[in-house]
Amino acid sequence: MPTIDLDHLVQPDRVHRSVYTDPEIFDLEMAQIFEAAWVYCGHESQVKEPGQFQTLQIGRQPMVMVRAKDGQIHVLYNRCPHRGVQLCGSHSGNTGSGFVCPYHAWSFHLDGKVRAIPLIQGYEGTNLNTEDPNFSMARAARVDNYRGFVFASLSAQGPSLIEFLGDAKVAFDDMCDRSPVGEVEVVPVCHRVVQQSNWKFFMENQLDALHPSVTHQSTGVSARRVENQIKKTQGSAPLHYHYLSTFASSFDQWDSVQTVNFPHGHGILKAYMGLRPTDPDTLEHEAQLRLAYGEEKAEEYLSRSIHHVLIYPYLSVQSPLQQIRCLRPLGPDKTLSEIWHFRLKGAPEAIYRRAMWYFNLVNSPATMINADDLENWTRAQNGLMSKANDWVSFHRNMGGDTERDGVLYSNNGTSEVVMRNQFKAWRNYMAPAYAKVTVTVTTD
Repeated sequence: MPTIDLDHLVQPDRVHRSVYTDPEIFDLEMAQIFEAAWVYCGHESQVKEPGQFQTLQIGRQPMVMVRAKDGQIHVLYNRCPHRGVQLCGSHSGNTGSGFVCPYHAWSFHLDGKVRAIPLIQGYEGTNLNTEDPNFSMARAARVDNYRGFVFASLSAQGPSLIEFLGDAKVAFDDMCDRSPVGEVEVVPVCHRVVQQSNWKFFMENQLDALHPSVTHQSTGVSARRVENQIKKTQGSAPLHYHYLSTFASSFDQWDSVQTVNFPHGHGILKAYMGLRPTDPDTLEHEAQLRLAYGEEKAEEYLSRSIHHVLIYPYLSVQSPLQQIRCLRPLGPDKTLSEIWHFRLKGAPEAIYRRAMWYFNLVNSPATMINADDLENWTRAQNGLMSKANDWVSFHRNMGGDTERDGVLYSNNGTSEVVMRNQFKAWRNYMAPAYAKVTVTVTTD
């Protein structure tokens, strides 16, 4: 079998369609990217009490995040070392003082260490040793926390969490700094959507400023019509109409919005919605922040120009609206997205409810916006099975962006620098794998 030529698959202005469709490439992505990089597990408020757990998937590995009696948060493989049965079968819950296997009742402390084995005498004279880590729940190689957001890496090697996040950590700063106490807590309702497409379509789409006025035109134009009617009769319209109407902005308006593209594939789409009105609820919230942080710091926090921050390859953070969408790839053509909302601790209830409108109008499974995107990604996945053209184009504004200290700034908001930057990171992640593995992929 020939070794894949990465320089052929990922070129400066185009990529081969097989990177979205080939099952063996997907398998390598799971091992080389998702099971090696820092992956978001959840928020510490999801496991407030000892025994509280949240299950998740890292790459293809079933995992469980749990808080121990000493307050420490552990991320463990959700697998009994006896016969392999998953110890936690639900998304969340409280396992009490430890984990108990539902098959043969092996039990484990909350840090994963084996606690008791029924009829232990049956193992006398065998190689089973309760001090051997192989007979305890395996742990993620590394676990870290940034401002309450918990990450794990299944690899003992690689950059620290702070190094991995780099300047993209502003996603979490921006969200937490909008609370007068500097903290958020998760809202315990998660929208889950399975998209019939490769995970990369989602990541590329989030900072793609050209598609909204095309893909979401019907929603945006309709919302604008109603918004204008309400303004005409009542003087002003609720902000949630603006959430939808702004999608119908002109091409020129979208082209004026800047993207900032960091190493590791992370990026920012700067603000375009105008989410700082002067209504009484907003003014009350801003007054709280000034009291908590002082005039200068509060203004710094409130004036950040952010709409989306991407943490490549799996996380979309909309910090001004307290939303996170996290990808859990299931196959080359199937991806689970988990959509979470957060409450700003200490902020007015009206600010929470305002952000919830966005959560339900834009990011929920029922919204027209989400449905539009899912339709495009499914069509793209199906289209890339065609042999009509082996290449996906990222030529737009190639050579027209500005680079400073390794950061790429788009001079046109609709530049496809977002995709080029993501595939640069993809190639760097995947390169070591191809030194060890050969895969058959047709690249004619």
